[in-house]
Amino acid sequence: MIDFSQALQDKIDIITENWIEAVRGDEEIETAKQLTYDSVRDSLPIVLQAIVTILSQSEDSDIPTVVEQSLEHGTVRAKQGYDAEEIAREYRLLRRVIFEAIEPELLKGSAAEVNRAYRLIDNVLDEAIAICFKTYTQARFQELQDLQNQLQLTNQELTRLLRASQENVSHLAHELKTPLTSIIGYSELFLRQRNNPSVKDSVLNLAHIDKVLNNGRRLLRLINDTLEISRYEAGRIKLQLTATNVRSAIGTVVEIIEPLAKAKNLEIAVECDPVLDRVMTDYLRLQQIITNLTSNAIRYTQAGTITIKTELLSDKHWSISITDTGTGIASEDCDRIFLPFFRADNSLGSLMPDSTGLGLAIVARLVNLLQGKIELVSEVGVGSSFTVIFPLELDGVEIQE
Repeated sequence: MIDFSQALQDKIDIITENWIEAVRGDEEIETAKQLTYDSVRDSLPIVLQAIVTILSQSEDSDIPTVVEQSLEHGTVRAKQGYDAEEIAREYRLLRRVIFEAIEPELLKGSAAEVNRAYRLIDNVLDEAIAICFKTYTQARFQELQDLQNQLQLTNQELTRLLRASQENVSHLAHELKTPLTSIIGYSELFLRQRNNPSVKDSVLNLAHIDKVLNNGRRLLRLINDTLEISRYEAGRIKLQLTATNVRSAIGTVVEIIEPLAKAKNLEIAVECDPVLDRVMTDYLRLQQIITNLTSNAIRYTQAGTITIKTELLSDKHWSISITDTGTGIASEDCDRIFLPFFRADNSLGSLMPDSTGLGLAIVARLVNLLQGKIELVSEVGVGSSFTVIFPLELDGVEIQE
């Protein structure tokens, strides 16, 4: 009698390695290419161990473990940005890898033993993907609800913006048209299908939810960034100067965005001049500048390091620089990179759907508001370095006690 449970037990590590390699090599699972090894693996070894228990003829079923891990897996994949089709392909690849690993044992087993192994493994995987989709759907619908609430809150201010200014309205309308059309179309589809249980949790329906969320997120970012530009142009941004520990401000930013870097196996290095512990600046606006520049560096860097460095230049000025090992910017684009809606032409442009073309424009305006200047040094294929030089004391700005 062939002990398939032991065969699977002996090959858990091999199955895990082969599955991760298959997932990362699958062109239709793009999200996995941006994740670390541990993030892709998630709870797979625990699920495989549960399958071992189920295959064992001497132990009770371990379905509760499969249920628990699948619930968590669905939530994790939703947070990581997977779409439904990517999850479905992951499970199909897992089934294939498992049976390829234990094929030598299957060839030696009797027909009854092989049928039992196939039946149990298929049942477990079917149960796992069903439960995974359940929590994935719940997470997506909650995100959709949160997104809807945010869009409602910004709608009134967007209307005032469009009435008050014609600058960039034509470009903005073009940018909004595609995500709005998608949101409207797929939302109508959801409304028609919500009372049809046969399609409620289908892969296709979940994929539609993903498209609504992705376009909604893009729309919300575009709206918020446009409103920030509008506030600056209207002179509505008021500085709140306080004595700021620059290292602390950078540390807070790194803590927030470090998961984005880790997802791409990038390192963030920080080099802070210790004397910059009480700089008079607007703490939140400084953080916004650092966040936008560092996020932009992560977005356009596929390998290497993001370096954040501060330096006391003189008794009147200090600087902060963000340097990456990314795609770089062509010399002819360096003068236009801070214009609203401008995106430098680069080979990774198609991989950056989350860019609104406004992040650097906002940085330039906030730097100007803080009476600083920004310098850019970049080389295509080598990387970019943005250096912002600030005065230690701002003229004509009230300091907050």
